[in-house]
Amino acid sequence: MGSSSGRYFLQPCQKLKDVRVRLGITTRDVSELSQKIADREANPEFHISNAWLTQIENSDSVPSIFKLYSLSAIYRVKFTDLLSLFGVELDHLHEHQLSSPLMNTHLTTLEVADEEKTVSFPVRFDRGFDIDNTNLLSRMVEVWGEIPIALIRHLDIRHSQYGYIGLKDYTLYPLIRPGSFVQVDQNVRKIQPRKWRTEYDRPIYFVELRDGYACSWCELQEGRLFLIPHPLSPCSVRNLAYDSDAEIVGQVTAVAMRITDGSPAGSDVSGELPSRV
Repeated sequence: MGSSSGRYFLQPCQKLKDVRVRLGITTRDVSELSQKIADREANPEFHISNAWLTQIENSDSVPSIFKLYSLSAIYRVKFTDLLSLFGVELDHLHEHQLSSPLMNTHLTTLEVADEEKTVSFPVRFDRGFDIDNTNLLSRMVEVWGEIPIALIRHLDIRHSQYGYIGLKDYTLYPLIRPGSFVQVDQNVRKIQPRKWRTEYDRPIYFVELRDGYACSWCELQEGRLFLIPHPLSPCSVRNLAYDSDAEIVGQVTAVAMRITDGSPAGSDVSGELPSRV
């Protein structure tokens, strides 16, 4: 009992030594095994010498990412757990991303630090529930279960990209507000010549430009791509050379956004939009 509680208060490098000792391997064993990793990766930074490991286990030094990688492989410990040991919590990445919004529209990814973690997720819906009417999700679900985060991430059969609408991007405002996330189907990379009746039916595209990205309605005429803003937007139509100056990343298939006025960057506290230029 005393020894286990003592390990809990060990310093990070002491914990590394504790792991090695419990595995029954010597510092020389680590050196030999890490040399194989260094040879396979063709990078000497992955090698952990006998002297280096002895020093790191008895000091407050922080190993490089290469040596942490080797220790992760040799000790059979998750790389994320070793990072956490030294105060780097990858679970906090999404919080820092949300608290550090970027002004320009760009592609983004949904990263999972630990794919083995689970979240509560509906696994069976109430068959007698009327799905045509608006209601709380909790009342529609009959059975909740613990689902691995990685599974939910891979539910996207179409392997969609995800885009973030920059805080200064009012191209489709108020249909799509700045700060929104959009799902992009990369299988649709050409302007669809279909008819639409309302702005909600009109296809929206995520476009890669020479100096960034855009999210807008699009029209293609004689090799020129026109990025069409919403009628209420302060933005103007952009006329670009198709393929050379602008390329379709895919069609927007879903949007996640706030519907309350949060005074985004580019607007003052009164909620007024920037002037059209």
